Amino acid sequence: MKKYISLAVAFIFCATSVIAQVDRSIQPKAGPAPTINLTSPNTFEAKNGMKVMVVENDKLPRVRVQLVLDNPLHASGKKAGVEAIFSDMMGNGTTTISKDAFNEEVDFLGATLFFGSESAFASSLSKYFPRIMELMADAVKNPLLTQEEFEKSKTRMLENLKNQEKDVSAIASQMGSALLYGKNHPKGEFMTTESISALTLADVKEFYNSYFSPENAYLVIVGDVKTKDAKKVVNNYFANWNTKLAPKQTIAPVTDVTVTEINFINMPNAVQSEIIAQNVVNLKMSDPDYHAVLLANDILGGGGEGNLFLNLREDKGWTYGSYSGIGAGKDVSRFSATASVRNEVTDSSVVEMIKEIKMMSTKPVDAKRLENAKAKYNGRFILALESPQTIANYALNIETEDLDEDFYKNYLKKINAVTPADIQRVAKKYFKADNLRVVVVGKGAEVLEPLKTVKDPSGKVIPVKYFDKYGNPTKEPEFSKPIPVGVTAETVLADYIKAIGGEEAAKNVNSIMMEAAASMQGMQLNMNSKVTNKGQSKVVVSLGGNPMQTILFNNGTGYMVVQGQRMDNDDTMNKQNMMTTKPFMELDATGALEAIETINGTDAYRINFGEGVKAFYDTTTGLKIREAVDVTMMGQSSTSITDYSNYQEVAGVKIPYTVTRYLGPQALDFTVSKVVVNEGVSDADFE
Repeated sequence: MKKYISLAVAFIFCATSVIAQVDRSIQPKAGPAPTINLTSPNTFEAKNGMKVMVVENDKLPRVRVQLVLDNPLHASGKKAGVEAIFSDMMGNGTTTISKDAFNEEVDFLGATLFFGSESAFASSLSKYFPRIMELMADAVKNPLLTQEEFEKSKTRMLENLKNQEKDVSAIASQMGSALLYGKNHPKGEFMTTESISALTLADVKEFYNSYFSPENAYLVIVGDVKTKDAKKVVNNYFANWNTKLAPKQTIAPVTDVTVTEINFINMPNAVQSEIIAQNVVNLKMSDPDYHAVLLANDILGGGGEGNLFLNLREDKGWTYGSYSGIGAGKDVSRFSATASVRNEVTDSSVVEMIKEIKMMSTKPVDAKRLENAKAKYNGRFILALESPQTIANYALNIETEDLDEDFYKNYLKKINAVTPADIQRVAKKYFKADNLRVVVVGKGAEVLEPLKTVKDPSGKVIPVKYFDKYGNPTKEPEFSKPIPVGVTAETVLADYIKAIGGEEAAKNVNSIMMEAAASMQGMQLNMNSKVTNKGQSKVVVSLGGNPMQTILFNNGTGYMVVQGQRMDNDDTMNKQNMMTTKPFMELDATGALEAIETINGTDAYRINFGEGVKAFYDTTTGLKIREAVDVTMMGQSSTSITDYSNYQEVAGVKIPYTVTRYLGPQALDFTVSKVVVNEGVSDADFE
């Protein structure tokens, strides 16, 4: 089958500026840190004990409401996923208002109202503020937790889990947390098909009764509303939301690895490697180190000016970006540095990331870099003060993070007081280059052997440990399996032709027209493809009836159109298409049998056809289960992968009715709804 290559189109926007008549050879002197006159919100306590903050601002006739439940950290254990189902069910009607009536009224008011597992948010015109608060309070106090809605939500969660099974980025994010904190820790646990399947409606109701309470609740109201009016509305609608004591759990402490190690998770479908270098952090916002840590992280990986980005992207060209982040709060958090890199530079990227992290604590930061980082924080902070929401957020942080009342008034003074020595000191303390857990999720057959030789900055080989995509320790995966005597590329290709129906049936196929659909983030993508044995193909991918991408090839040349932007194939792509653009390229293609490789749990013969084209054939059934094409676009090299399964017979030949396309780390399963052989295709389709 034809391997279709996706194209990402980038748009570059240019900005113009007016140049002032100044002497740019003289750097202006930095002024003193501005005095922060931070107003405080009006506060009161509702009758049920809920703390309420009101920031009055009449610039726009709108009001935003945020409900935050500051509950103690807790895990769900075997019931992991109950939070997700609960939040999915919240806001879909109440015991007093039907689901349809509830949603229709929110839409009619032009409002926004949604819920998390321990939060809620609403936004509306100020004249509708009382009613939207009434709807929020009704949903909070009387959620519609019915068996019917539970089953619908459960089905959605199971479908989402199925879609994530091959999503390399999602697996990396999930396993990064699980391996660092532990699978039983609140920040490390994750839902599985088993945990979701075992949940009952009673579990959801128990979660609601345990954790959705005003005991630890903060209600933040910002906008065109008077405090006295807000107080009246809150006490009226939330009065009978009764306090329940949230259960407290004993959370085991989290510790770092004793020496830096690599945790490898094999994902055979990975077209690039996901890397997370991380360690445990116990940093509170009230700690004296807090402001220095913010600046240190910004210098290391806070953006396009960060050391990680400048090294891996700008200097090496190995990734589209590499960044770092660090958490701070009353609960344990982490420092992490991340990158998505090409398979062939996975080991080198790990080396460079660790080197940059280590260098932060061994080499003083350049004074100019530090000043630039301070200037960025000054600008962000002052700009944020223009938003009334900032006042509310700061006040909420002071309450929930146990900060001094003048924490934000002195914020810039403390930022500007940080020295290069402070940066080096906190980097050593919080960026633990000698105790990193480096999680790598990638294609083991291509990246593992070099990874096993990676050395830390001291020259010691970093140990590699192996895990599956559920965080369970495993043995080192095997990729080199002996090819049986007598098996050659010619016999593999012949077995494939035999498996799909035989040479005569395959040669009788002059054209194939196929219609398929896939779900992406709740939207349906439709794909219509046509291919002939004359080297012609056309693929149109549409969303809501609107073409998003067209790929056309006609006997030697081709092009792609993405959202109206056309890009002609280069010579390599044309050669690849000449080889693959036909119903069954195996009828006349030649290649080299390279190895037996495991694809999604199935052993397959890998044949290299040249020009960056490889295909994989099930060692048992003979059917083709994958095609891989190396592509280079906009200076970045990658591998475009398509998987085939669910073969069904049409006109004497077997056609795959499930076609899985990998767009970066994301997998899209196209389900074929229609296949027509030798009909519905003409030369006019390829003009």
